[in-house]
Amino acid sequence: MSDEPTTPDTAAPASDGTGDATSAADAAPTLRYFDLYREPAGIVPLTADERAVLRLVNQRVAALPTLEDVIDLLFERTAGIFPFDRIGLSFVEEGGRRVVSRYVKARYEPVYLPQGYSEDLRGSSLERVLHRGTPRIIADLERYLADRPNSRSTKLLVREGVRSSLTCPLIVEGRIVGFMFRSSREVGAYDQHHVELQMALTERLSQAVEKAWRIEQLTAANRNYLEMLGFVSHELKNPVASMVTDARLLADGYLGPLEQRQKDKLERLIGKGEYLLDLVREYLDLARVEGGDLEVSLQCNVPLVERVIDPAVDVVRSQMERAGVTLETEVPDPAVTADCDPALLTIVLVNLLGNAVRYGRHGGAVRLGVRLERRRLRMTVWNEGPGFTRAERAGLFRKFSRLHTPTADQRRGTGLGLYNSWRIVQLHHGHIRADARPGEWAEFTFEIPQPLCAADVADELEPSE
Repeated sequence: MSDEPTTPDTAAPASDGTGDATSAADAAPTLRYFDLYREPAGIVPLTADERAVLRLVNQRVAALPTLEDVIDLLFERTAGIFPFDRIGLSFVEEGGRRVVSRYVKARYEPVYLPQGYSEDLRGSSLERVLHRGTPRIIADLERYLADRPNSRSTKLLVREGVRSSLTCPLIVEGRIVGFMFRSSREVGAYDQHHVELQMALTERLSQAVEKAWRIEQLTAANRNYLEMLGFVSHELKNPVASMVTDARLLADGYLGPLEQRQKDKLERLIGKGEYLLDLVREYLDLARVEGGDLEVSLQCNVPLVERVIDPAVDVVRSQMERAGVTLETEVPDPAVTADCDPALLTIVLVNLLGNAVRYGRHGGAVRLGVRLERRRLRMTVWNEGPGFTRAERAGLFRKFSRLHTPTADQRRGTGLGLYNSWRIVQLHHGHIRADARPGEWAEFTFEIPQPLCAADVADELEPSE
């Protein structure tokens, strides 16, 4: 990572090898910072090869999707204009208090200072690079280590055989977001021209590097979030389900008669427990959908009433009973079959029926319709209730999107059920839509093509990205 120590930047005078200290005028300094606006030697013109490399990097780096791709490009394309055996990329974290290595590539093995290595910036020579934005050259790492024997990172680099290094800050809109390091196994490999050339490169690299790094951070954060979401939801599911079951046993009088007020309390407890189970179910579905674990396990000629409709109705039955809802099913052919993943289609139907009960009119009707016609399976869930407007319909199938009407705002929900349903229907190569008449009814319909078990169709049913 950072070819930098953690000891303060107060090196002893360089030695000429005889044991006598020499002045800066008598020997090249081990450590040097470069302010390119004040260097007396001025800017050295770039060669044709150097300009060609800069142009190539400028053209290609913005399109590279990952930091690893950026390092690979630099490693391959800049070998002819730079001396180096190692390239590293590190980022400033914790409000400028720590630097963390994120990518390392070397021509040799083993690498003792790897990706993930971190150091505090306070008191290091790299701190000056951070605060002033000035590049840094360490001409002789062994001499540098002799002056700073407590520098862990320098010890590791010397152990790798590195003898000199060039460090340049990555600057985006005036902020230093990280550092790029070139390291050589030769003493004194870098001079001011290399600094100028590297700064010209990093000027082009900085924004692309930060963008790729932020994307990777967001990806990692999302992955961690989904893993935590799945873990927590799974751990909650069983104990909450057990509590609901026990409460039902008590409420139904299996363990002895209860007074009416005791039953009422238990019914409220059951309702809250089932609400938590709904949340757990939706978050577990989301973790599967977003985590890439959701795959279509396609089955042919699935009996829909037995494998999809009845299981879905069983899940929401207690909700319907509490809401006084009447369920009307319209299945012209009770033996109807379809090609689908019955477990995933049950999730869709549970979500649609659950929403119909939750957002419908208390004591109203819910209709479930199933038809297989024109090589398409169509399932519809209709409910009496406040419905929604045309403008509100546009956001229905987005993640965490909920209706904001006086009635809907009084009902608890996550906005995940419709999103999960949309993803599952998409995986079946189908479509889902919503319609409503405000103040009267709402209807959700999904269609999936049939048959799906044909070889040319089944091959296209891929896991979600």
